Amino acid sequence: MASNMDREMILADFQAAINGVIPQENGILQSEYGGETLQGPAYGPTSHPTASSSTPSSSSAFRHVVPSRQIVERQPRMLDFRVEYRDRNVDVVLEDSCTVGEIKHILENELQIPVSKMLLKGWKTGDIDDSTVLKTLHLPKNNSLYVLTPDLPPPSSSNSGALQESLNQNFMLIITHREVQREYNLNFSGSSTIQEVKRNVYDLTSIPVRHQLWEGWPPSATDDSMTLAASGLTYPCHRLTVGRRSSPAQTREQSEEQCTDVHMVSDSDGDDFEDATEFGVDDGEMFGMASSALRKSPMMPENAENEGDALLQFTAEFSSRYGDCHPVYFIGSLEAAFQEAFYGKARDRKLLAIYLHHDESVLTNVFCSQMLCAESIVSYLSQNFITWAWDMTKEANRARFLTMCTRHFGSVVAQTIRTQKTDQFPLFLIIMGKRSSNEVLNVIQGNTTVDELMMRLMAAMEIFSAQQQEDIKDEDEREARENVKREQDEAYRISLEADRAKREAQEREQAEQFRLEQIRKEQEEEREAIRLSLEQALPPEPKKESTESVSKLRIRTPSGEFFERRFLASSKLQVVFDFVASKGYPWGEFKLLGTFPRRDVTQLDPNKSLLEVKLYPQETLFLEAKE
Repeated sequence: MASNMDREMILADFQAAINGVIPQENGILQSEYGGETLQGPAYGPTSHPTASSSTPSSSSAFRHVVPSRQIVERQPRMLDFRVEYRDRNVDVVLEDSCTVGEIKHILENELQIPVSKMLLKGWKTGDIDDSTVLKTLHLPKNNSLYVLTPDLPPPSSSNSGALQESLNQNFMLIITHREVQREYNLNFSGSSTIQEVKRNVYDLTSIPVRHQLWEGWPPSATDDSMTLAASGLTYPCHRLTVGRRSSPAQTREQSEEQCTDVHMVSDSDGDDFEDATEFGVDDGEMFGMASSALRKSPMMPENAENEGDALLQFTAEFSSRYGDCHPVYFIGSLEAAFQEAFYGKARDRKLLAIYLHHDESVLTNVFCSQMLCAESIVSYLSQNFITWAWDMTKEANRARFLTMCTRHFGSVVAQTIRTQKTDQFPLFLIIMGKRSSNEVLNVIQGNTTVDELMMRLMAAMEIFSAQQQEDIKDEDEREARENVKREQDEAYRISLEADRAKREAQEREQAEQFRLEQIRKEQEEEREAIRLSLEQALPPEPKKESTESVSKLRIRTPSGEFFERRFLASSKLQVVFDFVASKGYPWGEFKLLGTFPRRDVTQLDPNKSLLEVKLYPQETLFLEAKE
């Protein structure tokens, strides 16, 4: 009993020391702590409660702090979704305050598929329905989804001579889910891969690809990248069975549950607390909250294939332990977090905060519940930082982060983190992106207070703001130079277009002039040919000493010139017209007028003789152009 009393005194002293570290800022006193006690082991003996344990202040070392004011909500983020459906890709951009159902309604208009027939897949977490708000999923900026329509018939394959006949065939896969004894009839083209089949089965059964245990694949199907046509499946129908592979983690949990049952029996039997070491529970595990029997699940799976999946589990587990008032963790790879924080416009850039969690550190619960989840810290991080997290508890995850750290920050920073002891965790790294590298501004250890954490965040923000103003100035100057260059290029382009248009107009004018000149020449040649033919067809001019009656005609041209000719009085008037036309004055363009009396000879009958039209024995006529 003396040893038990000593242990209780040591635990009481430890509780007092921890409570002394807890900050009393923002007017929140120890007596104001409310709500349910923090889930997890209390810092006190459980098998022998003391009299003081009946008071509310000693039921748990720490309690959740009730926020005294509303948390400042962050501005809505715009999320980009690329949705794949058969041979189409649809890009959807929405605010994170929208719901999954709104995405489906957009896709309904784009793809002409009723919402009731549509399965939207590719989410990184389960339990998604149409009313789920995107913000609650903690999605990265860029996301890839795909649509399944199992109730709709598959499209007919196109007959392409370039594809083998087997690739155009459709395979009916009858897949039995072993645990629930349910069959799925799925249609796949021969060009689909085994990996695509497994991914579709994951969407239907929620069994991750790496945990799927299959039966029925042909022996030749040795590679998930192999097409169904080449895998040796039975055409047109093939049966398969899938189940969930039991993981080592489940085996460990079962053994831990058995260990917990033994411990409880030991307590109920009244055995001394010191005997608990027989079952692998020592003082270090109790104070560090590292007992797997008292913890629901790890913050992050070991050897996670995808960083986004690991961070989804981290966020969900963090919320279950410490409540929903916590920083918004970026869901995605560290490289994607860099892209989000550093590589936008200078005005939109932010600092990157990397939270390194460690479940075996005695400071972890204090730092998370009292500092990291403080309203002022959450609000400041949301406004000014992109926050990314990683769990360093498992050795594999620790080694993976150190590799990433060496690649992005250099070996010095990686060595600094490597030398940190467990009790110095959690760590908070403040990263600022520069033109050529990423600089670690601060490494904050877990043994700090809310005021000190806020001061160090604000100090980093001051350094970042100064650098950001320089970047904004440089970016504005660069954009101004680019605008001037664009304006000059545009003016030069307009000038070139004007010159080209002027040149083309000149070329068109010259071409038109050439065309008209050609027409004029052709007309002149035609007229000259007509004139010559008329001239040759004229009857010979009668001689002066001719015994026949002769009419002498004197004709005045519009230019004032005169020409004379003798005609037989019996000649037809048409001969006079032909004579005038042979001189270049066709009777279709000119009028032949008489003087006394004034008359238009061209209106007379051309078949009458000169004697009949009274152009005998002589007459003076003049030519006038027709109007």
